[in-house]
Amino acid sequence: MPSERASITERRRRAAGKLRERGFGALLVSPGADLFYLAGYQIFASERLTCLVLDPDAKATIVCPELEARRAAVGAPDIARATWGETDDPYAVVASLVRAPGVIAVADQMWAAFVLKLQAALPGRDFAVASDITRGLRMRKDDAEVEALRLVSESADRAYARILERPFAGRTEREIGADLADLLRAEGHDEVGFTIVASGANGASPHHEIGDRRIAEGDTVVLDFGGGMRGYRSDITRTVHVGPTAGREEQKVHDVVRRAQEAGYAAARKDATAESVDAASRRVIDDAGYGEFFIHRTGHGIGLDGHEHPYLVRGNREKLEPGMAFSIEPGIYLPGRFGVRIEDIAVIDTDGSARPLNRADHAFATVA
Repeated sequence: MPSERASITERRRRAAGKLRERGFGALLVSPGADLFYLAGYQIFASERLTCLVLDPDAKATIVCPELEARRAAVGAPDIARATWGETDDPYAVVASLVRAPGVIAVADQMWAAFVLKLQAALPGRDFAVASDITRGLRMRKDDAEVEALRLVSESADRAYARILERPFAGRTEREIGADLADLLRAEGHDEVGFTIVASGANGASPHHEIGDRRIAEGDTVVLDFGGGMRGYRSDITRTVHVGPTAGREEQKVHDVVRRAQEAGYAAARKDATAESVDAASRRVIDDAGYGEFFIHRTGHGIGLDGHEHPYLVRGNREKLEPGMAFSIEPGIYLPGRFGVRIEDIAVIDTDGSARPLNRADHAFATVA
């Protein structure tokens, strides 16, 4: 199995090939997922420009402030560095490394302040988003990436199992969210991205932010949480009931959502379109009479970003391929009453089927 650095070098080689295919002159990547993907280097974004310059011949240079040079050398020891001092012009340094003609691709999330100054330093050049080059590469995870996603998903599964052992009734959503964050870290996450704890009527808002509502017996609670481990993201949702027995309609809705997710898994196969997975899950919910209450797409890609391509949504005819990883997360949201969502991460395996990376129990769990 190739080493991690060799895998990253191969990613740059493939990205350079895309530059040549498109007639682009360079790829400029600032701190974020693309930088980690192409250089294995993670650093916070700041007002000081850090930029990976990749040319069509696969020559790579990290332009970075002098005070970050040591960190860059450790994070990406096999990549050349061009450092700049506090009174230097880093944009001129970048421009000096862009030697090939053609369009300049810049990181999708690069700050506008940086893009505008780079445009001034490279007059007459057209600019495009880096995803024109990186999108197709990052969608298809290699073996090391799939393993990283499996490990972070299993960490989230363990956090879910442990939160079920804690009391819910009488505590606030914020308190349960804090517990989830602590459990994610305890189970190996080095970053907590979000914790949605949506109780009672709040569960009808898919992206409800935790608040001070006190959870009561009889509530249905949507738990959606995730974060990062060594750069790769987790994202899992389960819905629980507070008290010994769920109500009849709450149980019915949960059963419908669970069957909708199973239908999505069955539809998610090599060469199936992304929209066909959405249609399969949606059909189950429509047939049960809750179609108007399923108000979002069925899934999103995941990897170094929590949301990335491919998106499982009507109109996306992109075909699924081995290595693509994504959520399958149907939901039903009854305004003023409650909501139910079940979400797992899946990857298209080498045999063409969708393999779940989350293994946490899908049952309508009850908590105290």
